[in-house]
Amino acid sequence: MKPTAFPHDAIPSSIIKDVFDAVGPSIQIILNSCLTSGTVPSCFKHAVVQPLLKKHNLDAKCLNNYRPISKLPFISKVLEKAVLSQLTPFLTTHNILEPLQSGFRSLHSTETALLKVTNDLLLTLDSGDNAILILLDLSAAFDTVDHNILLTRLDQQVGIRETALLWFSSYLKHRTFSVSIGQFSSSSAPVSYGVPQGSILGPMLFSLYMLPLGDIIRKHKISFHLYADDSQLYLPLKSRDSIQSLLVCLEDIRNWMANNFLQLNGDKTEVIIFGPSKARHTALSNLGHLTPLVKPHARNLGVILDSELCLDKQISTVVKNSFYQLRVISRLKSFLSHNDLEIVIHAFITSRLDYCNSLYLGLPQSSLRRLQLVQNAAARLLTGTRRHEHITPILASLHWLPVIFRIQFKIVLFVYKALNGLAPAYITELVQPHSAQRSLRSSNKGLLYVPHSRLKQRGDRAFAIAAPRLWNQLPLDIRSAPSISAFKSRLKTHLYSLAFLAP
Repeated sequence: MKPTAFPHDAIPSSIIKDVFDAVGPSIQIILNSCLTSGTVPSCFKHAVVQPLLKKHNLDAKCLNNYRPISKLPFISKVLEKAVLSQLTPFLTTHNILEPLQSGFRSLHSTETALLKVTNDLLLTLDSGDNAILILLDLSAAFDTVDHNILLTRLDQQVGIRETALLWFSSYLKHRTFSVSIGQFSSSSAPVSYGVPQGSILGPMLFSLYMLPLGDIIRKHKISFHLYADDSQLYLPLKSRDSIQSLLVCLEDIRNWMANNFLQLNGDKTEVIIFGPSKARHTALSNLGHLTPLVKPHARNLGVILDSELCLDKQISTVVKNSFYQLRVISRLKSFLSHNDLEIVIHAFITSRLDYCNSLYLGLPQSSLRRLQLVQNAAARLLTGTRRHEHITPILASLHWLPVIFRIQFKIVLFVYKALNGLAPAYITELVQPHSAQRSLRSSNKGLLYVPHSRLKQRGDRAFAIAAPRLWNQLPLDIRSAPSISAFKSRLKTHLYSLAFLAP
């Protein structure tokens, strides 16, 4: 458990961690008593909310510029962690969780979700069809969860009953909160709806609350992916019937959300049509009330997608923000040691270059060159190298893989995870072992089947096609690595030799 700062904790969490050998047995008795009795003490259910400005340059007098930070007692979080450690294996064993929900789950991330969606879109475009993507967003979804509906769902769909269900009922009901600003605190007020903000169990309970949504979308045979309260719906546009089924699905989603006290945020709902411009114009005329929501590009889980899937807007944003951060960091260089400066550069620059960089595979060299210029500038800032000096020896001395090799590293790492049960099922199903019709010497080399690409400009960028090709080019000793740490080490050595040692 990470230490927390709850204002009403009698003993700071850092001290509890330091003396846990002495106080651990007493804490264990308290937690076991809560679990066996099916109750949560009222003192565990009080939250202190502290409003913080979203950005330092925003108007402090406007309440919309504040983000409420909810803090809970440290021991209550330990109790939630104990419950979650039992709940998660139960949900996994019985396949209760939505397979296409990537929020708040181990081995799942925004990148795996985007990798799946973009793969499907690229394969659709490769087949000659247009595609449409709808990004749905909920308004204050975590705050409007109805406790009675959630408890019914835990009982009937999840299978939590008797004492365990009583515990969740006690956990959700009769919660309170107060607001703290500086040295001033408000009186307590009840919390009648929503999952507890700042809690450990809250995200998982919200995912269980949203379980029926996946079945509603599947009924209309529409592809989708969920990440917390963000929903992505997409399908090929083969005829007007495709759009009609999409509109009916959206209406069913609205009705279900209305019955479950959830509301779509119309201001953040966005639509993108993928394909040639002439075909996009034809599809636009059939969208009905969705027409005003169509945009040439939209931000999806932190990545800006465009109607051509060339990611030009995304790369421009990354480059612009990275150079801004580099200018700020350059002012701090004289105050930081070399090691601290490198940490800052990785935190503000490398993290931007690496975020969802698996989506960049197959992009034109001109686009990747812009990202490489950012890395080159960061390396020159760190080492104090002048602009006219050759950059390759500098990157080699820092052991920084160039951008294109960092992309390849991410892709084949996903393949290794998929083959070894360390990736979501929707990623694992995209890679298939190569099976020869007759006995060949390559049969035992761990090769993957490479699907056929109709249009190389698009199909070769799809994960299901690009990943097996990269994997099959690796030496056998890398593909057969016994552990993920060994695989990373061997792969880095191999890519380093290609980047810096190859003639």
